Amino acid sequence: MTPQPQRRDTLLSCFVIQYKVIHALILRELHTRYGRENLGFLWVIGEPILFCAGVAIVWTAIRPAREHGLAMTAMVVTGYIPLTMWRHCMGRAVKAYESNGSLFFHRQVTPFDVITARSFLEIIGTIMAGGIVMMGAIGLGYMNPPKDYGLLLLGISYQCVFSFATALLAASLSEMSDLVEKTVTVFGYLSLPMSGAFVMVAWLPLRYQWILMLSPMANNVEMIRGGEFGIEASVKYDLFYDTWSTALMLLIGIFLTAGVRKHLEITG
Repeated sequence: MTPQPQRRDTLLSCFVIQYKVIHALILRELHTRYGRENLGFLWVIGEPILFCAGVAIVWTAIRPAREHGLAMTAMVVTGYIPLTMWRHCMGRAVKAYESNGSLFFHRQVTPFDVITARSFLEIIGTIMAGGIVMMGAIGLGYMNPPKDYGLLLLGISYQCVFSFATALLAASLSEMSDLVEKTVTVFGYLSLPMSGAFVMVAWLPLRYQWILMLSPMANNVEMIRGGEFGIEASVKYDLFYDTWSTALMLLIGIFLTAGVRKHLEITG
């Protein structure tokens, strides 16, 4: 009767230890990246705000106020925030294990902890920045409050998992191949048409819509826009496909992360 509670206690203690490790890595990443002076850790939010607000202002200034019956500012904000989250997670993941190699001399620190800490910072920072930009746009009258908060949060949640899965893949593959490291930025730009950030599935000819829906991020953006616009927008997304494709990416990323140590060159 005694082994079962002991096993549960052991599992619980492992989770507590890894939580403390990830928390410490987050603090270390904040201090390393932004320092302790001036705005410091507030740049986690400030940097995405500059990107999102800047793009929204430019597009609002140069494009018609409404496109396909939808407010241009809301279109840009609901598209660029998920795109920023994905690109920042992927960009910070490249060679993340090599730059933190000295930490792996500590038995409790794993590659999964490192990429989780980095992705958490990017995801939380982007979400908070997006919320601030949205509230500013709503306050200035360029956007309306979301019509369906449930669908909006569902799309954001799926985008968070998708961005984390992409980070796991990028971190592991960049350690296995220098080609991946060199081409990640190019891939990020070339994939913009498939992101759904600046176009909706319904705007495409019917026979080409399935191509855009192959992208999990395009499905996520459609959900986010469905939450923002409600019945005003004709959104199309496949929740079943989005779920299993994102889960598959996550599982592959975890599998590659578990075996990435043999590809690392750690020097004391």
